[in-house]
Amino acid sequence: MEFKPVKAEDKEKITEYLKHAKARSCDMTFANIYLWKDFYEATYAEVDGTIVVRSGGNRVSFSFPIGEGEAAPVIEQLKEHCKEENIPLVFHNISKGMEQYLEEHYPGQFEVEYHRDDADYIYETEALIALRGRKYHGKKNHINKFKKTFDWTYEEITEENTKECMELLQRWKEENCTPADIEKHAEICVSEAALTHKDSLGLKGGLLRANGKVVAFSIGERLNEDTFCVHIEKAYADVPGAYPMINQQFLIHEAGDCKYVNREDDVGNPGLRKAKLSYHPVFLEEKAIAIYKES
Repeated sequence: MEFKPVKAEDKEKITEYLKHAKARSCDMTFANIYLWKDFYEATYAEVDGTIVVRSGGNRVSFSFPIGEGEAAPVIEQLKEHCKEENIPLVFHNISKGMEQYLEEHYPGQFEVEYHRDDADYIYETEALIALRGRKYHGKKNHINKFKKTFDWTYEEITEENTKECMELLQRWKEENCTPADIEKHAEICVSEAALTHKDSLGLKGGLLRANGKVVAFSIGERLNEDTFCVHIEKAYADVPGAYPMINQQFLIHEAGDCKYVNREDDVGNPGLRKAKLSYHPVFLEEKAIAIYKES
């Protein structure tokens, strides 16, 4: 089983495999894999009509085999591969459907653990655009105040205005990142790469100006026929209403034809969890770790 580095030129090939993923997880896109490849030491292998992504680091794990091919023969090869490397077989980002497949084909042989911190928040796009009803009253007030306070515009992110988004990102880093927070620094690197390679990765980007100054931006992409994913959203915290405003405007301009929007997980951060719950998700896209129990 040959694992290869993830390269920009692999986009079309890997995307073709990922089209067969029956999940709304933010991880099921080439852009996500490519942008986080260095942090997770990601490599991939093509095996019997499927793709398997391997994550390195302290604990090696694999994605569930995805593609036109049958998963079970590939899982057998992964068992042998792990035996040769003397490592446990661990699957990451396992959906409910994948868990069901494992139980049907390997009853009782995998220990499946769901982690709340990893669950993606899925919302109805129309609800986040319209913000109707009492539960969204606060969000709507913040947006109305922003509109009254500032001379504002929404723009598509282009080569001409990317530098301004980079400047916002730099200030956000200075205000929010401590030297010890490795994951947040990685998030900044990923955001910079997303801005730099937005077009080649097939990403959509939008920014918000207040009195001529860029105060927020967002980057995302379509996951499948009915779901859009917001990968990155950054705004100045000291500009009241900037976050709810870019949230709404980005969806209006880039995701209005999608039924759902995935706004990713909260990484266990209490403040981020509170903020994501305040937008009232319709469900959580749960993801698990599945560990093969050696006989």
